[in-house]
Amino acid sequence: MSLLGRSLRAAVCAFMVLCGSVAAVATADAEPSCHPEGRSLRYVVAFDRGTSEAEARAAITGGCGRTTIYYPQIAVAVATSADREFAELVRPAAAFSAQAERLAVQRANGTPSAKSAPARAELEPTDPAKVDTADRTGEQWDMRAIGADKARVIERGSRDVVVGVLDSGVDPAHPELATALDPGRSAGCLTGVPDRNWAATTSVHGTHVAGIIAAADDGKGVTGVAPGVRIASVKVIDDRGYADPEAAVCGLMWAVSQGMNVTNSSYFVDPWSLSCAHDDKRGVVNEVMARAVEYATSAGTLNVAAATNEAVELVPSARSGVRIQAEGCQALPAGLRDVVAVSSVSAERVKAGYSSYGLGVIAVTAPGGEAGRCVLSTVPGGYAPLCGTSMAAPHVAGVAALLASEHPGYGARQLKRTLDAQAAPIACPADYDLTGDGSQDAYCTGYAGFNGFYGHGMVDALAAVAPRRAGSNAAW
Repeated sequence: MSLLGRSLRAAVCAFMVLCGSVAAVATADAEPSCHPEGRSLRYVVAFDRGTSEAEARAAITGGCGRTTIYYPQIAVAVATSADREFAELVRPAAAFSAQAERLAVQRANGTPSAKSAPARAELEPTDPAKVDTADRTGEQWDMRAIGADKARVIERGSRDVVVGVLDSGVDPAHPELATALDPGRSAGCLTGVPDRNWAATTSVHGTHVAGIIAAADDGKGVTGVAPGVRIASVKVIDDRGYADPEAAVCGLMWAVSQGMNVTNSSYFVDPWSLSCAHDDKRGVVNEVMARAVEYATSAGTLNVAAATNEAVELVPSARSGVRIQAEGCQALPAGLRDVVAVSSVSAERVKAGYSSYGLGVIAVTAPGGEAGRCVLSTVPGGYAPLCGTSMAAPHVAGVAALLASEHPGYGARQLKRTLDAQAAPIACPADYDLTGDGSQDAYCTGYAGFNGFYGHGMVDALAAVAPRRAGSNAAW
């Protein structure tokens, strides 16, 4: 075996922790023994950093697969294969298929998984003439909570700033989003390769998120945190609600290629809601996501992500080389370094019961609402309230967009540091018994300025545009 082959194999062994059980790697001139099953599945494949596209494509072909796209900046490929042993044959590399994982779960259970039901019904096309024009900003308690209503009097955001909505697609016909949406920078990423299928088809989720960020300030409907910035729809959640790792990687890489200042990721990477159990498959997904986030951050794109609605304590994703070392639950992409992870609070400024949390993971908090008082925003055909950390995160993305407008020279890490510094601290609650049964529903660790429930505190839109008035949302 050549020196290159030995070094690549060593990297894979460290990455996959499988040296003792993996069969010998086939030599470059050996013919692969393929076992096609008839159904071609998608894989995300991580190579040793510095692997050329030619080398990656040769390895995938030798493993009985076909290369869909290769991202040389992070040495990650998306491939398809009908061979049930592709992940083993593609050595030296590390491969994972969310589709294959879901099929395995279905076979093991004997029934389809809950999320493998047929695609949801198609959304009705929006008729702009039928969208209610009444001013509903009085219902936006969430905007007052972060000082966004006052901030937009000073700064509405720059058209030079673009926020990528990595989600289920955005409704291009909604009148409150029409001026903000940038079709030229929008893309679909469901196959791992950018295409033009970026519009919302079965889910209102992405349109709701987009409205929180940049709904028009026109006296009609609702108004976003930064109504003057542009948004790009980057579709990474498919019609069944899956956000597969290849789609998430594609979304981040597309955002960088289009010069987006901020991205919002109100999703978790499938097929797991949280990676509470650690194995080599999760290691592959963690690695490719971490590489994409690192690349985006170094290129100047800040990623904001929802902490998830699992109500569990999260731990950071700690990496040593290509090996994952962690205990506890990890959320991707929220748990990755350089990502701004956002927890959710109710209208009473208390962590929402559903919101995940974790010291060292949560950077800031924002309004996500609780049942009975959710966040009102745009949906295809009009407006609707929704609750969740999915709603909290875009408030932070909107504030980051205001900061990028005020400070066009700021990179991703400087934006993150400023968000943290300007947040209004919220101390851990003395009593977190939401159900009233006498027991604590979760435990907050840390101190007033930085803790597991709220991170550095409530994000502050007014402080972003008028720093001398920092902390303005403390008594809303």
